[in-house]
Amino acid sequence: MNMIDKALGVHSQALAVRSRRMEVLAQNIANADTPNYKARDVDFRAALSRASTSGLAATHPKHLDQADAHNSDKVMFRNPFNVAFDGNTVELNVEHAQYGKAAADYQATLNFLEQRISGMRKALKGE
Repeated sequence: MNMIDKALGVHSQALAVRSRRMEVLAQNIANADTPNYKARDVDFRAALSRASTSGLAATHPKHLDQADAHNSDKVMFRNPFNVAFDGNTVELNVEHAQYGKAAADYQATLNFLEQRISGMRKALKGE
């Protein structure tokens, strides 16, 4: 782990996970009229946990969770409130609400990183 990663902490990885979640939610919205499309979402906590522990070395194969190695970003199917007749599980009002919340979370993480980088820049300049 280099000095910048140490200074930014988990927030740089959180930004990547939040970005991936927004992509998945946008795919759901884009496929709202696709027959048999199943709405998906990213389990943020599990994905962030996986991203933050990916650099660890295990001394035993059972020390780190290997069960979901094929699903590294923890994309899971969402349980719908109502299923459409064509089998589509995307509910636009739910997707729009989740996307708005995800965008606000992304912006908050981005602002936090910006403040951290600004503080490091000031420290390097000697201000």
